[in-house]
Amino acid sequence: MDARIVPIGNSRGVRLPKPLIEEAGLGELVSLRVVDGGVLIEPRPEARAGWAEAARRAHERGDDVAVEAWPPTRFDSEEWEWEFANEDSQ
Repeated sequence: MDARIVPIGNSRGVRLPKPLIEEAGLGELVSLRVVDGGVLIEPRPEARAGWAEAARRAHERGDDVAVEAWPPTRFDSEEWEWEFANEDSQ
């Protein structure tokens, strides 16, 4: 399939037919890179894609321990205060 490079503002662009976009699985965001003298357009995964499935698998394995369940450190068992370099800093 051939396409024409057309002006879009101060840039240039290529209009992609809808069936081609759907077949390639392209969404609103894509990744572009130069390969072997050409330009490759790839689908860019959605942010946090797969996180829900990963969380489900972690839960099934028992790996989803809450932070509160971690053993205490010395910062949890000792009282401490901020120390200032000099009196003017307070």
